[in-house]
Amino acid sequence: MATWNSRGLRGSTLEELVNRTNEQYREKHLALIQKIPTPITPVRMDKESRQITLAYFDQQSTVDYIGAVQGIPVCFDAKECAKETFPLANIHPHQVRFMEEFEQQGGIAFFLLFYSSENRFYYLRLSELLVFWERMNNGGRKSFRQDELNPAYFLPAHGGVMVPYLERLKMDLADRNY
Repeated sequence: MATWNSRGLRGSTLEELVNRTNEQYREKHLALIQKIPTPITPVRMDKESRQITLAYFDQQSTVDYIGAVQGIPVCFDAKECAKETFPLANIHPHQVRFMEEFEQQGGIAFFLLFYSSENRFYYLRLSELLVFWERMNNGGRKSFRQDELNPAYFLPAHGGVMVPYLERLKMDLADRNY
């Protein structure tokens, strides 16, 4: 059985927190967000437990979540980081392309970052990521530090909501004059 620190379970706690948050938002009729499963092809299965023991990815996944918030199309990816520096290698070019195209169609794309060592969440707007992305592509740093982020977009502790990202989405929309 996998242990808590195993690579295979990395991000599963974050995913559970985001899934619970999305359920709360759905129950309150605030948003309808769905987890997008990563398409896989099973290679080997345990016949007794009927669990997949070996598989490969069919195609590159785009984002973790997609849906609508009060009629606004949104998509986002959730990423976990144990240090104050976030490596851009954790974000793939095909994800960035998809999110850019999503926004060209009138949607809102963002990342939810979880700094696990500090138990802090950050709402990373696609436009903010693109500044770091361009810097990397021009030969600059391949990561960004927490102190480079806009302090206003850290998610506040909120009673009852695990990852209260809707408050920052509202701020993002206001900043865009959406």
